[in-house]
Amino acid sequence: MSKIAIMTDSNSGIMPMEGIEQEIHVLPMPILVDGQTYYEGQDITPAQFYQKLSEGVSVTTSQPSPGELLQMWDRLLESYDEIVFIPMSSGLSNSCQTASVLSQEEPYNGKVHVVDNHRISITQEQSVYDAKSLAEKGASGKEIKTLLEKESLDASIYIAVDTLEYLKKGGRITPAAAAIGTVLNLKPVLTIQGDKLDACSKTRGMKAAFKTMCKAVQKDLDTRFADLKKHGLLQAGIATTLMDKEKLTYFKEEMQQHFPDMKLKTAPLTMSIGCHTGPGAVGIGIFRTHIPEK
Repeated sequence: MSKIAIMTDSNSGIMPMEGIEQEIHVLPMPILVDGQTYYEGQDITPAQFYQKLSEGVSVTTSQPSPGELLQMWDRLLESYDEIVFIPMSSGLSNSCQTASVLSQEEPYNGKVHVVDNHRISITQEQSVYDAKSLAEKGASGKEIKTLLEKESLDASIYIAVDTLEYLKKGGRITPAAAAIGTVLNLKPVLTIQGDKLDACSKTRGMKAAFKTMCKAVQKDLDTRFADLKKHGLLQAGIATTLMDKEKLTYFKEEMQQHFPDMKLKTAPLTMSIGCHTGPGAVGIGIFRTHIPEK
């Protein structure tokens, strides 16, 4: 049986140190803070990151250089026969496409399998652990890639943003719309369905936004995910950027009340997402899982 390394990037929410504990190999994503490069989970903490954001410092995301990626592949192939690499969705970053092109070159062709399963954050994390489980059951790298890509759209994410400032900075809304939205306490709800981050709705206040997201998830459960739910193949998740404990507890309790029969996974939203949403954002989602609930 081929020895397979499971690899991802920190957009999955799995940080390098956690990856070591779980035997997952994590490529940290670079974050540019006032022109200086930091690596998520290595040399900048969430507290430091959001402090910089609050100070108005220029913060942008980037992608790992080809050299960093190839260096990690070379190191892993010294100990493993194959690599299954699960980066963030190709629709949200060019890093997946770059990795796919590089994987077709020697000596990586046939040994490195880049999975474009159109996910990020907690749904991407699930794919990583599913890949590990499949490898442990004897699936080949090619088989894991094929299966995860086939099931890639079996996931939904909804994100409510507490402040419009960072959407304005990123050019997703105009300064005028941001000013009006702030005065009216409008909280946009965004959705990720595969490749794109799109607007879903607008509500007044975060609690109303959260209820709107729960209704959207329930609609998904009743329609396109009804069969997966029937067979117990779905899990729910909640993830946030920097948020006080009381708010986080409230959202967790609300999620459990809305979906009492579903296992709930919690995680922080990564810095790559935090750049665009700012602090106080909350995301919820549902996704297919291959790992049986314990």
